[in-house]
Amino acid sequence: MADGSHLHGVAHWVRIFELASKQGVLNHGRDMAGSTNQYILKTVQEGLTVRTVDELKKLLSLLPLQEKPTRKAELVNAIANYLLGAGLKNLWQTLDELQQAAVAEAVYLTEGRHQAEQFRAKYGALPQWHDRSSIYSYNRPAAKLDLFFYPISAYATSSLLPEELRHQLQQFVPPPQALTLRSSADPPQHFQVRRRYFDYEQRQSMVKVNDIDVVSESTEQAAQQDFMAILRLIHLGKVSVSDKTLMPSKATLTAISPLLQRGDYYSETDEPDDDYHDPIGAIKPFAWVMLLQAGGLASLDGKKLQLTKTGQKAMGATAAKTLKALWKKWLKTTFLDELRRVESIKGQTGKGKRSLTAVSGRRMHIMTALSQCPVGAWVNVVDLKRYMIASDQSFEVSRNPESLYICEPGYGHLYDAAGRWSILQDAYLKCFLLEYAATLGFLDVAYIPPYDAPRDHLDDFWGTDDLSFLSRYDGLLAFRINALGAFCFGLTDTYTAAPITTASKLTVLPNLDLVLTGAPLSAAESLMMETFTRQTADAVWKLDREVALKAAEAGHLLQEFYDFLTQASVAALPKTVEQFFADCRRRSESLQDQGMARLIDCADAALAAQIAHDSRTKKYCQLAGERQLVVLLDQETRFRNGLRKLGYSWPLNNGSAR
Repeated sequence: MADGSHLHGVAHWVRIFELASKQGVLNHGRDMAGSTNQYILKTVQEGLTVRTVDELKKLLSLLPLQEKPTRKAELVNAIANYLLGAGLKNLWQTLDELQQAAVAEAVYLTEGRHQAEQFRAKYGALPQWHDRSSIYSYNRPAAKLDLFFYPISAYATSSLLPEELRHQLQQFVPPPQALTLRSSADPPQHFQVRRRYFDYEQRQSMVKVNDIDVVSESTEQAAQQDFMAILRLIHLGKVSVSDKTLMPSKATLTAISPLLQRGDYYSETDEPDDDYHDPIGAIKPFAWVMLLQAGGLASLDGKKLQLTKTGQKAMGATAAKTLKALWKKWLKTTFLDELRRVESIKGQTGKGKRSLTAVSGRRMHIMTALSQCPVGAWVNVVDLKRYMIASDQSFEVSRNPESLYICEPGYGHLYDAAGRWSILQDAYLKCFLLEYAATLGFLDVAYIPPYDAPRDHLDDFWGTDDLSFLSRYDGLLAFRINALGAFCFGLTDTYTAAPITTASKLTVLPNLDLVLTGAPLSAAESLMMETFTRQTADAVWKLDREVALKAAEAGHLLQEFYDFLTQASVAALPKTVEQFFADCRRRSESLQDQGMARLIDCADAALAAQIAHDSRTKKYCQLAGERQLVVLLDQETRFRNGLRKLGYSWPLNNGSAR
C-alpha cells in the first residue's frame, strides 16, 4: 500500500478511540480476577460506530426493518433504535440456547464481557459465532450475537455488551445457570484408550479402542502408617539425600518403597519392558522425603537425614494432627517447586526460572478450588480443571512460558503454553494432587498408567513425539477428599482415625513370645517388630521391657505397636502381655522432662531453706539436697527478681561471687 492509505486507516481508528475515551465511552473495568485491563462500553451507538458501513448493512439485514439507509450515521441510528426498543426481546428469543446463555453471562456475571474460555469450560462449547480468525472475510455474513456484543477496535473480536443494552436485557433475560462442579459416588471403573496405527493391508491409518481397568486407591489409613514407618527409618539413619538438592538417593527410594502399605502408585510391572518408553520413577517415596524435610521433621546431618526434635515428638503424637501441621508448612514452603518433578519441561533452572510464579500462590489457588469440592465424592480432574477456568480460579505457572522448552532449547519453546490453562497447569495440578496431597492420605485417587493417558494438546508442541508422557502424573483421572483430607484441609474440625488392619497373623503367647503363623510381615511391620521387640528365631520375636522402653524413649509410640498386635493376634492378648504393656506405659510415663535447669549452691543450708520457702521465690525454685536449689531456665528471670527483693543476688556469670 504505497499510497499510504493504511496510515489513513490507522489514524482513523486512533481518532475514534481517542474520541470514545474523551467522551467517557470506554472505561476501565475490573474482571472477575480484579484486573483492570478490560473496558466497559457504555452505549450501543459507540459500539456500532467502530464497525464499517458494509458490516452495519449486514447487521441491518438481520433486523425486520423496512428502511434501508446507506449512510453510516443513519445505519447506526436505525440499528440502535431497534435494539433499545421493543424489538430487543424478539431478537433475543431468536437466539439458540448457547447464544442466550452467552448473553445472560454477560448481563449478570461478567460485567458485559464475553469470556470465551470461561464460557466453554462451563457449558462445554462456545455459542455459534462465525469464524473471526481472518480479517479478510469480506463476504462473511453477520452473526446475531454481533448485535449484542461489540469490539473496541476494527481488528478486535466482538466481546463487549454495551451498558445501556445490558440494562435493557435485565428486564427479561433470566439469570444464567449456576456453576456446579460435577461429582459422583463411585470412581471411574474403565477408561477407553485410543491408539492410532497404520494398516498396511488397507493402506490407511486406523484407530483401535481398548478398555483398560482404572486403579482406585484409598490412602487415608495407609498414609498414616507410612508416615510412622518412614519416621522410624529416618531415626535408624537409613535415609540418604543429596547435600546440594536435598533430594533422596536412588538407594533411599528403593529402601522406602517396600515400607509403604500399598506400595508406590506404579510398580515395575506397570512399565513396558523395552527401551522405547520412559520410566515412570518413584512418586510416594520421593514425596515423603521432601515433605518431612519441608515440614521441619527431618534435617540433613552429614549424608543422612536425622529427625529433628519436632520429628521425634511426632513419633509419639497422633499422626493426623502432625500431618495437618505438615501440610500447612508445605503450602508455604519454597523447598521444592512441584514443576521440577516434570523433567520433560526443560529450562526451569536456567533463564526460565526467573519467570516462574511463586509456588505458594499456585498452591493456594488449588486449595481454594479443593475447598469447594464435596467431601467423600469423586471428582474428575478434567472437571476440576473446567470448574477452575469457568470460575476464574485458574493460576499461572510461568509469566513467560516461551523461556521453557521440551527436548531441544532451540526448537521446543512453549510459546503456545500461555493462557488460562495449558500443559503447564495440567502437569502442575496433577503432581500437586497425586504426589503430595494423595501421598499424605488426604485424597483417594483413581488412575491409569501414564502411558495410556490422553495426550490432550501435548502433540501440539515440538519435540513431544518421542515422549511416552509429559509427566509421570498424567494417568491421574479422579480423586476424592476423604475424612483425613477434610480435617487437614480445614473443612472439618475433628477426625477419628480408623483402626489399624493387617493381613499378617501372630500367635501371642503368655511367655511374651510372638510367633508368625500367617502371611509374611510387610517391610513396615518388620521394621516395627525390630523397633519394639527382640527377634529370637526366624519367625519368633520376644517382648522385652528394655527394648520396648528404649523405643518409647526414642519417641516411638507404644500404643501404635499395641494396636498392631491386637489386630494381628489370632486370639485375645494374654493377661501377661496386657500387663507387660501396662507396665511399660507406666514406666515410660513416670518420668517427665521439664526442661533445662540451673543448679545453685547456697552458702549454707539455712539460706537455701529460707529462699526455698519465701513467698517471693518459692514458686520458682526447689530444694535439691541441704544447700542447693534448682531453677528452671524459663523461670530464671522471675527467680532473680524475687531474690533481689529478698536481699540477695545471683551473679550473671553463673559463678560464685568472690
